Amino acid sequence: MTVQGIADGTKSITDEVKGTADEVVGAVEGAKGAVEGAKAAVAGARGGGADERLRRWRLVLGGDSADGTGCALGGRDAAMDQALTALYGKGDKPQTGRDRSAGLGASAPSVARWLGDIRTYFPSSVVQVMQRDAIDRLGLSTLLLEPEMLEAVEADVHLVGTLLSLNKAMPETTKETARAVVRKVVEDLEKRLATRTRATLTGALDRSARVSRPRHHDIDWNRTIAANLKNYLPEYRTVVPERLIGYGRASQSVKKEVILCIDQSGSMAASVVYASVFGAVLASMRSISTRLVVFDTAVVDLTDQLDDPVDVLFGTQLGGGTDINRALAYCQSQITRPAETVVVLISDLYEGGIRNEMLKRVAAMKASGVQFVTLLALSDEGAPAYDREHAAALSALGAPAFACTPDLFPEVMAAAIEKRPLPIPDSA
Repeated sequence: MTVQGIADGTKSITDEVKGTADEVVGAVEGAKGAVEGAKAAVAGARGGGADERLRRWRLVLGGDSADGTGCALGGRDAAMDQALTALYGKGDKPQTGRDRSAGLGASAPSVARWLGDIRTYFPSSVVQVMQRDAIDRLGLSTLLLEPEMLEAVEADVHLVGTLLSLNKAMPETTKETARAVVRKVVEDLEKRLATRTRATLTGALDRSARVSRPRHHDIDWNRTIAANLKNYLPEYRTVVPERLIGYGRASQSVKKEVILCIDQSGSMAASVVYASVFGAVLASMRSISTRLVVFDTAVVDLTDQLDDPVDVLFGTQLGGGTDINRALAYCQSQITRPAETVVVLISDLYEGGIRNEMLKRVAAMKASGVQFVTLLALSDEGAPAYDREHAAALSALGAPAFACTPDLFPEVMAAAIEKRPLPIPDSA
């Protein structure tokens, strides 16, 4: 290599090092700018009189001279901060000066006091989230077995699911209190859902029974016009309805049969609660014969307990394996009028049984005239985890699987009863 070549190589390396140094300097300057910007934002908020914003950031960050807010809390705010610290103050990392350091401990009285505090300082929706986090993060499930704890909690669907999972371990002294908590949630759900469900399904049942001599207000004008288009008179721009088609009125006899087949694996807790409430509502309608079946690796028919959804819930056993094929085999054996039957499978489709047999049963039921609905979840939560391969296979059979909120469930059932396309959410 020549001297000139060595010089050129050295210059190239020097230029690369200089470029890298410039990039480092630029990054440092950028970081300094970001820090100064953050300081300016806090100062601007403080200078602009945004005390509420600083207060909220202080509650979020947990309090430390390094949090940048410079905001001190007192009175009610300090109590709120202590309640937040008790739940979110401990992590897996070693504690530093910025880490919160309190906790709920293992004492039921201290937890009960904390539950009372958060109900005082936060709205109900926030309380329910904090309770779920406390159970998950701090392992407080066993404390729910004590009556004084249950009396202090904010009851919601998720708490009911937790109580049901603890049902077998629950001492007798706690069971009555637990039933009272569950009954309160169930009654609230019935008030919210029952009236609309009955109204929606009664209309669907009426429309599913067609009559040829309807009263004027029972005429199905869309079908009547379609049936009489041949009688269109251009000069009058009208149709002469020689044949009227109308909605029938639901009689006291059974019009439809509904089978709710519910997966009671642990991940389906909220779905089990809502399905039990809907099952009780459907069972109260004379024109619908309702059967409720729950399953894991075994199958249990809880139809005789449908008059009280609390009994249904305490008859379930959350957790364990899953055998959808066995459950569908039982449901199939209970079908006597396929063309008038709706089967609703509520499951995340993680099958522990024989997959091909499960799909064959669904195909056989649909071929016989059964309306088959697959719900991956029946809850207010977001998209659930589910077996996508099984969901795709069911969809190929004409039984699309999708998650359903409780508010949408009456519309889904009405569509199934009328044998029209299901109102599948866009997110599905």
